[in-house]
Amino acid sequence: MSYVEVPGAQVPIRMWADPASVESGAMQQLRNVSTLPWIKGLAVMPDVHFGKGATVGSVIAMHGAVCPAAVGVDIGCGMSAVRTSLTANDLPGDLSRLRSRIEEAIPVGRGMHDDAVDPGRLHGFPTAGWDDFWARFDGIAEAVRFRQERATKQMGTLGSGNHFVEFCLDEAGAVWLMLHSGSRNIGKELADFHIGQAQKLPHNQGLVDRDLAVFIADTPQMAAYRNDLFWAQEYAKFNRAIMMGLFQEVVRKEFRKARVTFEPVISCHHNYVAEERYDGMDLLVTRKGAIRAGSGDYGIIPGSMGTGSYIVKGLGNERSFNSASHGAGRRMSRNAAKRRFTTQDLEEQTRGVECRKDSGVVDEIPAAYKPIEQVMEQQQDLVEVVAKLRQLVCVKG
Repeated sequence: MSYVEVPGAQVPIRMWADPASVESGAMQQLRNVSTLPWIKGLAVMPDVHFGKGATVGSVIAMHGAVCPAAVGVDIGCGMSAVRTSLTANDLPGDLSRLRSRIEEAIPVGRGMHDDAVDPGRLHGFPTAGWDDFWARFDGIAEAVRFRQERATKQMGTLGSGNHFVEFCLDEAGAVWLMLHSGSRNIGKELADFHIGQAQKLPHNQGLVDRDLAVFIADTPQMAAYRNDLFWAQEYAKFNRAIMMGLFQEVVRKEFRKARVTFEPVISCHHNYVAEERYDGMDLLVTRKGAIRAGSGDYGIIPGSMGTGSYIVKGLGNERSFNSASHGAGRRMSRNAAKRRFTTQDLEEQTRGVECRKDSGVVDEIPAAYKPIEQVMEQQQDLVEVVAKLRQLVCVKG
């Protein structure tokens, strides 16, 4: 489908989804965003659903302003994936040991490494900018600087919720490694701090929703937020790079005889801000639950545990601000999923996938998400499919 325009206050809302299928709370959030005086465009992806602060699956383009709650608290959350030289023929019938090795190498949930990971020992780690990145830690908000030790030890860890590490096969029988995580606790604390700062500012007192508080250009508050935002986005990028390096180490050791090699890693944020230019205007584009899909940009659009994922290439559709969905998108809340489904349901819906099947991850059951095939169908003018993957192993926090 192409997009549908829904009237908004300052700008029309361009939707790559059927407005009738979007829950009322999410539609109200989108209408609220469209009232912001700084907004220049609002695009909505097919995985759209209600989110804390702002709608998941929204792309908000503003001139001279940025809304920290519209980025979300997991600044820089995103995906990484790499195709390997392994094929289905190289794999054992039982992948439980591989799953255990991954869980030993990459801390999950609130876990962290005992000592900070030395990226110099990881094959292919992009070390450029690493030392400069940590040298800038003293320049982030003073309120969170006491978290430095935790931030160093959480670098290269998964977290919980919908974050995952997966071992997958594409339709040609090639093995892919894929993972999903963000800026961990340090990103959340920076986001919470700046959202609180924005809500105190005088120009935000008359907004229809206090979660839409913004920082405006040429103010010290905006400068401080941009500094911390871009630092946290780098943290997320490095976090995924270290995890991918650790994941590759595990796979090399488990498949020594195959002498595994890896293609270049594909990586993309889906909760972030970028400076981009549209219609001759410099804009701050916030993607919350959306990836950049400029012409030729590679991206990753996951489904859910057991339903497959897609490697895509962007088509450069400026009507969506060069964006596409970040995944399948939830169709029910975590609490609703826990009420509705059992561990038996989870076992049935993840049959054939080596993964947790206990009550702690019932809220991540595939049926709690929209059908990924439908989501892909709705954005054929935004991306083309490069590969379709199915999970063999899924590690969650």
